[in-house]
Amino acid sequence: MVKVTLTVNGRTVSGECDDRTLLVHFIREKLGLTGTHVGCDTTQCGACVVHMDGKSVKSCSILAVQAAGSSVTTIEGIAAQGELHPVQAAFKEHHGLQCGFCTPGMVMTAVDMINRHGGKLDEATVRHQLEGNICRCTGYHNIVKAVLAADAEMAAGRQAAE
Repeated sequence: MVKVTLTVNGRTVSGECDDRTLLVHFIREKLGLTGTHVGCDTTQCGACVVHMDGKSVKSCSILAVQAAGSSVTTIEGIAAQGELHPVQAAFKEHHGLQCGFCTPGMVMTAVDMINRHGGKLDEATVRHQLEGNICRCTGYHNIVKAVLAADAEMAAGRQAAE
């Protein structure tokens, strides 16, 4: 067993795990943050996407010991106190979810995409960037609409703040 210490959603946390424990399992089982989903354990579905040091990663492809010392944000950590993150709100408003299994990974991927390309997203870019996330319910149309709406809203908010 090894002790792993990292910052999760702004809080320093520690836990012991086997050196082969995947970050997704550490997050869910040791920290009790079950919003990050386990879909395939092979990086194919994107249900396990979290942000590590500010970039989206598939947490089923990273060992917990590799994440030691990193800053990790899960779906539970992106919203402000009592309010949905703009991407979460857009998914709700534009019906970008059905069963909800893929939603945390889709939202985390979208937040990273908007952070990197904010205000400059188009449908083709969004569809390309979401290729690593699988949804079996919505056919992606409403997910893409939600990401584009959140991008426009967040860009307008940034411009108003300047």
